[in-house]
This record gives sequence, C-alpha cells and structure tokens, in this order.
Amino acid sequence: MSDGHEATGEPTTRRASHSPLQHSARAHTPRMLQIIATTIAAVAGFILVYGITVSQQIEGAISTQDVDHIVDDIDVEVAQTGALNILLMGSDTRDGDNADISGDDAPGMRNDTTIVAHIAGDRSRVDMISIPRDMQVEIPDCTLLDGEVVTGGYGDFNIAFSNGGKNGDPAEAAACTINTVQQDAQIPIDHWAVIDFDGFITMIDALGGVEIYIPTDIVSSKAQLDLEAGWQTLTGEEALGYARLRTAEVGDVSGSDLQRISRQQQLLEAVIHTVFEKNLLTDASALTQFLRAASESLTTDPELGQVDFVLSLAASLRNTPEDNFTFHTVPWVYTDDRLNVLPTEEAETMFQQLRDDVPITVDAEGDSTSEWDTNPTPEPSNG
Repeated sequence: MSDGHEATGEPTTRRASHSPLQHSARAHTPRMLQIIATTIAAVAGFILVYGITVSQQIEGAISTQDVDHIVDDIDVEVAQTGALNILLMGSDTRDGDNADISGDDAPGMRNDTTIVAHIAGDRSRVDMISIPRDMQVEIPDCTLLDGEVVTGGYGDFNIAFSNGGKNGDPAEAAACTINTVQQDAQIPIDHWAVIDFDGFITMIDALGGVEIYIPTDIVSSKAQLDLEAGWQTLTGEEALGYARLRTAEVGDVSGSDLQRISRQQQLLEAVIHTVFEKNLLTDASALTQFLRAASESLTTDPELGQVDFVLSLAASLRNTPEDNFTFHTVPWVYTDDRLNVLPTEEAETMFQQLRDDVPITVDAEGDSTSEWDTNPTPEPSNG
C-alpha cells in the first residue's frame, strides 16, 4: 500500500512536531539573552565610565610636577631588583586651611617629617627610614623651576626643603630635598610625595580614625591635645597634633625631634594596621575612595599621581605581611652641644643595605629624651 510517498528504498525523514509552548520558548530565548547581554554591557560600561571619571577626578585634584630636570643625577651602584625608593615629606606650610590648623601664618615651608619608603624588589617588605630634621648634612645648591639657584651649605637637614620652598612650591621643595638625600645618603629616589596638614587630617578621617596606645596622659595647648593614657582612637586633628607634639603641660614630652619621630612612627604603624584591617591593599574601590579623600592635599611626581600606578603598586604589596612594614631612623649621635645630631658610621651601613635591597639590620639608639613608650601591655580593643 502506498502512504503517499514513492518507495525509494531509503528511509523517509520526518520533521518532529512542536507544541506552541516549545515554539514560544525558543523564539524568546535569543531575545532574553540579548537583553541580559545588553544589561551586563550597560552596567559594565557604567562602572568603567564611573571608574575612569573618579580616577580623572583624583588625578585632576592631585598636584603633579615633573622636577627631573632640576634633580641632579647620582652615579651609584644599586642592586637591579626592581626596588623602589619613595621620598615622603610632610609639609608645615601655613597658607590657606593649613594656617587655621597650625594657628599661624608663618611664611615659607618646612618639613616636619621626611621618610624614605624602600619597597623591596620582590615586594616582601617595606622599610620606612626617618631622617631627623636636625641632622647636620651638606645641603647642595638648589635650582628652582625658573632657574634661580638657592645657595646650600652645611646645616640642619630640613633646610633643604625650606630652601626649595621659599616661593611656596612643594615640588621645588621636594626637588631640593631629593638632591640632599641623594647626595648625602647616595640613595636614588624614584618617586616622591608631599602632603600638608589638611591632607593628613583628611586621610586619617577617611580611615575612620586610628587606634593607638597613649603611654601617658597628655595635655598640650599648643598641639590642642587632651588625651588620657591607654588605647585611644584618634581623629585626624588629634593624630596631627600627636604627630607634631613637641611641648606639653602634662605628659613626659621632652621637646626632642627624635622623640617626636618615635611618635610619628608609632602613628604610621597604626595607620598601616588600619589599612590592612580595612583591606585597602586588596579593595580597589576602598583604596580609590581613600585616595580621593586626600588628593587635594597631595603633590607628587607625575607617575605617582596616576591612580592606575598606585592601585598596581598596592596590588603588588597585597601579600606583604603587615609585620614586614618596618620603621627605622637613620643612626645618629648628638653634637657636642646636644642641640643637633650627626649620622654615624652605622648610617652608611643602613644606606648600603638600602642600595643592596636587603633587610635593615641597624637602627638609631637614643636616650631618655629621644625615646617614647610604644609598647603597651594591654591589647588594643579591636584585637
């Protein structure tokens, strides 16, 4: 019997029948995928544009200046490991908002804090080296951006920053300080940053304050501090006062810049602990917001002023243990009149270890006027 098809000896292909529901599902699947893909693309585009916009805002707020042409080259052999030396300077410029914070409008610029941050080539450690502001060094002549030359000489280390900052330009002040560090310590400086009072306060407040151990009650009208002994969470203004503290009506404060360095290092150690606690090195969004908070008070070299570079550098340090962020001070001895200090032979050992990119094995040794208790017995409240 015939079924309507000619017998060909080959099997007949039959089309499977589809229900209306199956047809509808297949018809809508491509459109659904298109909608999802479009939504993802839109969200990704928004995030990308937002990220670029925020980065541009930060980079636009940070003042950057290329000073390579007024920084002298040095001929020194260093280990080719990819290590970085970043010169960090805290400026006490007294203009604008900083005048309100400092309580006066003294002309010129000085740096209360100078730290060489040495980042190891394998990113296993970061060594923070404080340079005493009263250390007696040879200060080279300083060339400003307009070609003017400011005569150097022998004297306090922080005169270099003051010489360069005579016109109120932190980039010129940084360049003169870089020249002094490179000449006297024979350490090449790869990047630099200057932050003022207002920026320091903003950075600390952006972290939600920092928890730190205060070894003794402190009352200082000049530093505007009234702190009880024990663990305290300092606001930005309190942290600045603590970092700048030289005199106090209550508290064992000697007035020594060397003792102040101890407090500054204690404070920076607390800042680093907070950064780790808040995962800023691994959270690009949080780190970006932190940079955004301080950007208007920062002056840096062009590369360090790029958000992408900072985020990349932070990412390279994400596996660096917190304990491997260490603080040191250039080894020193008092001058005969005990008004200033001189670098010792161990200072050259420290500089050579930086050049060789090996762990620091020497440190400054002081006396009761330069020491500050930073080793509490109780644990901090956050563990």
